[in-house]
Amino acid sequence: MAAATQTRYRVGGMDCASCAAKIDTAVRRMPGVEDVSVSVTAGTMTVHHDETSNLTAIEKKVMGLGYSVAPLAGKTEPKPSEHRHDDHRHEHHHDHDGHNHSTHDHADHDHHRHAEEEIEGLHGHDHTLANGPWWASKKGRLTIMSGAALVAAYAVGHLVPSIAPYAFIVAMLVGLVPIARRAVMAALAGTPFSIEMLMTIAAVGAVIINAGEEAATVVFLFLVGELLEGVAAGKARASIQSLTTLVPKTALVDENGQTREVQADSLAVGAVILVRPGDRIAADGVIVDGESAIDEAPVTGESTPVRKGVDAKVFAGTINTDAVLWVKVTAAAADNTIARVVKLVEEAQESKAPTERFIDRFSRYYTPGVVAVATLVAVTPPLTAGASWLEWIYKGLAILLIGCPCALVISTPAAIAAALSAGARSGLLLKGGAVLETMGKVTTVAFDKTGTLTEGKPKVTDIVGFSYTEAQLLSRAAALENGSSHPLAVAILERAKADRVPMPPAAEARALPGKGVSGRVGGETMSLLSPQAAREIEPLSAEQAARIEAMNDEGKSVSVLVVQGKLAGLIAMRDEPRTDARAGIEALQTVGIDALMLTGDNARTAGAIAKGLGIEPRAQLLPEDKQRIVRELQAQNQIVAKVGDGINDAPALAAADVGIAMGGGTDVALETADAAAFHGRVTDVANMVVLSRTTMNNIRQNISMALGLKAVFLVTTIAGITGLWPAILADTGATVLVTANAIRLLRWKGVSGAR
Repeated sequence: MAAATQTRYRVGGMDCASCAAKIDTAVRRMPGVEDVSVSVTAGTMTVHHDETSNLTAIEKKVMGLGYSVAPLAGKTEPKPSEHRHDDHRHEHHHDHDGHNHSTHDHADHDHHRHAEEEIEGLHGHDHTLANGPWWASKKGRLTIMSGAALVAAYAVGHLVPSIAPYAFIVAMLVGLVPIARRAVMAALAGTPFSIEMLMTIAAVGAVIINAGEEAATVVFLFLVGELLEGVAAGKARASIQSLTTLVPKTALVDENGQTREVQADSLAVGAVILVRPGDRIAADGVIVDGESAIDEAPVTGESTPVRKGVDAKVFAGTINTDAVLWVKVTAAAADNTIARVVKLVEEAQESKAPTERFIDRFSRYYTPGVVAVATLVAVTPPLTAGASWLEWIYKGLAILLIGCPCALVISTPAAIAAALSAGARSGLLLKGGAVLETMGKVTTVAFDKTGTLTEGKPKVTDIVGFSYTEAQLLSRAAALENGSSHPLAVAILERAKADRVPMPPAAEARALPGKGVSGRVGGETMSLLSPQAAREIEPLSAEQAARIEAMNDEGKSVSVLVVQGKLAGLIAMRDEPRTDARAGIEALQTVGIDALMLTGDNARTAGAIAKGLGIEPRAQLLPEDKQRIVRELQAQNQIVAKVGDGINDAPALAAADVGIAMGGGTDVALETADAAAFHGRVTDVANMVVLSRTTMNNIRQNISMALGLKAVFLVTTIAGITGLWPAILADTGATVLVTANAIRLLRWKGVSGAR
């Protein structure tokens, strides 16, 4: 077999459960195609194929079904990161057993607008519902025309009863012709049992048995159902795509002290932009001048503005609140954080959850089974018991309508798409339905320490003066460390800046390898040393030694300031837990999940941090040790999520059932793991679990509604209580109820106790 490549397309016109099925089936039958992944939600299709595949023919095939299609990018080899998992997790990224039937967003269709307009009339779908009123869409106009024709038929039938049957047939044809044409196209492309085909058979059959009035009503109700489905779909599309509207259209580029306004999407990497107070930042970048509070709530969900200065990263779409900033652009518009989040969510919606794959497989047998049952209902009583042919054919046609699988097929992908979108808007990125479903089954979460449970950088925690005040001690230590980039030095300098203590100049400053730093400040010789090095100058008293030992037991690093050969005081530093770390652990415990810490740090430091968080520590681990522990937990039938930085923990992240990367919108956090807590809050791990469980409950509700309504109307139809139009109401009603129930997930904001 030739080497496989993949080509991604934007597909216009998909908004119902049968759309992706028809495209998937048709394209999968094309020569050279190995796999197809269709996302109704994202409006995309990814085709895995070899070089013998005719891409032009594939595009024509999709357009022949009544959809617009345009390549999103050139052929690309599958990313290595997509294949990093063991076989048991491979399905998280590449099980394209079917397609996603959920809602989606459409963008970038302008270059195919003419072709799209030509074919939408026959397909009956369009993607304008999210961008304008429903009545302005082609689907809306077709529904209105069908409704008007039905009203006219009733009026004509009342005035001239003799031509009433013909009036209703004409009214029916207004809506049925485009439906029937879609059914024929789908059948020719390999989907004979499409929803449109069932609808067409039922409507034509109704006319044959002189139920033209009901046939016209059924067609109109079918179009109303599709329209409502499209309106609901538009809400899901708008949810994630609205993130792109956060980025301003223009930016002020600073060139040699002069500013000029340019289009934000034309900004080049390396350009410097001026961001005024109140403006949204137009690109991902690094602050090169200025300091301000940045409101990151639109992107990360962080409730309070974050103070940022020189060298701090900022994201496109966030708001500069109170001071002028100069920002150096670090990513082009197509690669900024928001664009990558939207792209990742769209790609995630192409991967299928286990439940969704089961429903797809079930529906392949379900629909032909419904046709068989309807046929038996129509012919068995007349043949075996001499019952009325008209009565039982009528009941068989009603069963055809009841059996439409639309609501059932959309029950899972609609909920998953809404959940993925809601999660992304809350800073939770889950790469696909399989990850989302697995997250709710997790029984143990293994956390890295540094940068995950802790901030990832030390902070000054204690200042103890022996012969100086705290301010004097901090001032002299900062003077010695000024200019150093060592993490402990940075911690001292940040504390000095925060406390606004003076930093006099230091003369003859030099590093003492393995010991500390020394120099002259204000005419005095002084050194900032490790406790061991300080002992070489002056012995520590028992009280001082005990104080240092107690700080070390708390996981703190201690530096001793020596002035003119005398011990002047202590400064203790530690990589402190994130402010929400304990709340995050407690939130997991509340939902019945165990947590433990896996760290390469020493046992004393790990134990001190773990004790404060109420978590079990396992310390002094190499990367392979972390992976081994994950495997051991899995061998004990635990479903394990591993939370880390995506680099040092790569083996353990890959081995875990779900790998979660912490923080910040970095490439690692967005690309390497199965999920990412975008704004780096420990509580968001619990929120992922809650989102997953909420979604699975929603799916169970959807399936119950879809099958429950059908079961009720199946019984009432056979009993002769209900007929054709209640049957289509059962299908349309179930579809609308399922979609509306799934859309409720878009309002999910996380659990307050886990925020």
